[in-house]
Amino acid sequence: MTQLMGRPILGLPSELDSRSPLADLLAGVRTALLTLSVVAVPVFGLWVLAPYGDDSAQGAARTAFGLWLLGHGAPLGRGPEAVPVTVTPLLLTIVVSVLVVRAGRRVARRARGRGFVRWRSPLAMYAGYQLVAAVAVAQCGDPEAALRSRPVLDLLAVAALTAATFGYGLWAGLGRPGGLPRPPLPPAIWPADGAETAALRALAGWAAALTAGGGAVFAAAMLLGSAGQSAQRLGGDTAGWLGMLLACLALVPNALLWAAGYALGPGFTVGAGSHAGPFGTRLGAVPDFPLLAVLPDRRGPDWHLLACAVPAAAAIVAALLLGRAATRWSAPQTAGVATVTALAAAPLGLLAGWSCGGALGARRMAELGPVPWQFGLSQSAWLLAVSLPATLLARWCHTYGGPGPAVRARAGAYRLVRRLAP
Repeated sequence: MTQLMGRPILGLPSELDSRSPLADLLAGVRTALLTLSVVAVPVFGLWVLAPYGDDSAQGAARTAFGLWLLGHGAPLGRGPEAVPVTVTPLLLTIVVSVLVVRAGRRVARRARGRGFVRWRSPLAMYAGYQLVAAVAVAQCGDPEAALRSRPVLDLLAVAALTAATFGYGLWAGLGRPGGLPRPPLPPAIWPADGAETAALRALAGWAAALTAGGGAVFAAAMLLGSAGQSAQRLGGDTAGWLGMLLACLALVPNALLWAAGYALGPGFTVGAGSHAGPFGTRLGAVPDFPLLAVLPDRRGPDWHLLACAVPAAAAIVAALLLGRAATRWSAPQTAGVATVTALAAAPLGLLAGWSCGGALGARRMAELGPVPWQFGLSQSAWLLAVSLPATLLARWCHTYGGPGPAVRARAGAYRLVRRLAP
């Protein structure tokens, strides 16, 4: 009896400090509802401000479910003919991804160090999230819904995005080593002292600089275009203005990637037979929407070629980041790392180009956004043409260029003080 009383009660069964599967399932449902609220709150707010006679709370809920599915990259249909709508509002995707990653991190911190038991909680949470997705698909399956679902494709899209983001959150929260795989290249071409991290840093710098440059091109197009006049034509009551503003904000990341595709050279399509790029633009009839009102008129190459300075500057940023790490590498190794970094930008650009485009109709508006393979290959081409020689030059400057003027001035002043000191 004394031994039983002295034993800590909470340490007897190992299952006492673990959650039940039902609690984890409800946690997954709560996470999905949290991401859904990002869409539902504005939609119901607009519905309250402008309660049309032919609309109802159920219709607003179906619209919110449809936009939530669209934010996960799910293809939908519009109208009685189910016209395809596949343009993903990337701002919603970013918000959803961040919330799901945070949920994965919380689960990982709570379940760390419990062996196989820790995977029961993530699976239950994942199932809870997919349960809400099934409800959303069922609600949007009604023929009267403004955005109609495609059940199998929509569930697969939600499952894929959730698995990627939730899995990343789990991996980061469990403290797994972040080592990157080493390319199967000989040591004469690929060094063994952290070249993977340097290449990843250069890729991140390239992507950030290219996106920032796309933002500059987009801002210039907004100032020179007629987006304000288009907004005045489309704006009506308060609900109309707010709805148009929210739609534009949700598509701003898409517009940044489109502007980056414009600066890279291949440009982007604005419907079948229409194309916008720095080397020439041909446009047909486009929907009256503020973000599309910034497109240039029909023309040939002119001062818009200045936009090509954006990828050149982004490639120099990547070269400077690689050049700092290349001081401990040989010239062939530096060229190998720069080449692999440039080639690695192609699949990332392919994914980005595919995610920011899509369709808003069956015929005329069936093609929108940059062509994915052109968007990816153009990034590798710019990096190979600019970043590769610039990286070799930066390595030479860091290795053989000697200290800079400021370093030499400080060293000279130090020697002078040493000589004059008693």
